[in-house]
Amino acid sequence: MIQRRTLLSSIAGAALLLGVSVPASAQDKPEWTFSAVFSQQDIRAEMMEEFKEAVSDIADLQLYFGATLFNQGTEITAIQRGNLSMGNVAPQDIAKQIPAFSILTSAYLFRDAEHLKTFFDSEVGAEMKGMAEEQLGIHILGPTYFGTRQVNIRGDRVVNTPEDMAGIKLRMPGGDAWQFLGSALGANPTPMAYSEVYTGLQTGAIDGQDNPYPNVENMKFYEVTDQIIRTSHLVAFDLLVISQDLWDSMTPEQQEAFQAAADKAIAWSTAQHLDQEAQLGAFFESEGIRISTPDVEAFRKYAQDMYLKSELSKDWPDGMLERINAL
Repeated sequence: MIQRRTLLSSIAGAALLLGVSVPASAQDKPEWTFSAVFSQQDIRAEMMEEFKEAVSDIADLQLYFGATLFNQGTEITAIQRGNLSMGNVAPQDIAKQIPAFSILTSAYLFRDAEHLKTFFDSEVGAEMKGMAEEQLGIHILGPTYFGTRQVNIRGDRVVNTPEDMAGIKLRMPGGDAWQFLGSALGANPTPMAYSEVYTGLQTGAIDGQDNPYPNVENMKFYEVTDQIIRTSHLVAFDLLVISQDLWDSMTPEQQEAFQAAADKAIAWSTAQHLDQEAQLGAFFESEGIRISTPDVEAFRKYAQDMYLKSELSKDWPDGMLERINAL
């Protein structure tokens, strides 16, 4: 496991090597705000604390977690209006304004965290990032992986195929891309804010939710559910973004240091999530959660057929799916 002090030292060292000067006084540094839906206890919150320290010579970054500054899905608009500097935004929210981005939200697209990183570092990834810059005015620093999404439900229903999901009220975030994902699993997607999911499960307003293991542990969803079905339907990631105007306001040296700090912090966070995923299964079972692996190939075929026949796929760039699969 990468230690916090080691990470900070390496990031700070990278910034110094890249030639970022220290301002004469605190007044020389702009104050920037960051908003995210994840909680203070999330691994990505620590990632951002470390990132904040690493870029402290460039800006005074104010961090807001748990959607306390802006609600989930409103961060991009806040950046566009100049009310927010940075955010950790879902690709599904980008797809609301750029329909072509919905390809990156589709089930069973990325194979794992490494495939995800390879895509965003590639030429084809640069094309998608360019769309966000040109059309939304946001600069993508990188994907913040937070695990592979699994189905987590109440009750003892046996689920092996998408047909077995029929009638299950599965919480999904709001928005067409998220709701379609729930349908592509065979469930009845139900929009609900992330902060309300625990109570929704507890009261039976919803039958289940889908999230990676670290989120299930962090939000204590295992306390109010009975089983996890390892559909592995989505390599979960958000995007660490900054206002394009703020990005352009930095010198080339500052941009290089800022990007290096983001790369280091994201790599640390990814390693932490992968480590937790490897360990949490045993913990959930010790808490009485039943874990099963369904017919994943049946889920994959069902979901991919739905996407390819949907209106969403009509907006996908020609050849993009094949180029991503080939990476």
